[in-house]
Amino acid sequence: MPWVLWGLALLAGALNTVQSGTNATLNRALGQPVLAALAVYAGGVAGALLASPFLGLSWHGLGGRAAQVPWWGWIGGLLGAVYVLVTLTSAQKLGAGPYTALTLTAAVVTSVLLDHFGLVGFEVRSLSLPRVLGCALMIGGVVLIARY
Repeated sequence: MPWVLWGLALLAGALNTVQSGTNATLNRALGQPVLAALAVYAGGVAGALLASPFLGLSWHGLGGRAAQVPWWGWIGGLLGAVYVLVTLTSAQKLGAGPYTALTLTAAVVTSVLLDHFGLVGFEVRSLSLPRVLGCALMIGGVVLIARY
């Protein structure tokens, strides 16, 4: 099962990069980042609805479960909107390589910090020299990709 999860994570990462280009193309054609973002989210809602029969959508007990969600559990859509709007306005200007290197490196460094402090629902995974070195190598990779 872990290999399936690794494969899904790799697929999500690849699709995220492709999505940056498709979203930026949509923005360029429409000329309006907010309209492009709304179109992106409409597609996301449609995709979630299409996937729901396969992922076991259940409305039973939803009110009680929703009441137990911490405040920060509700801001994912807002954070996603920021990401989409930044992608719409920046990805093609920076180029696929630098943009992806920057966002991926920021994601890795942030994730190591979230793990270390056990924030937003992640279990504590202490900061270690290999993790710090991995982050440093990612930052070095950004420099190489962005400059050359």
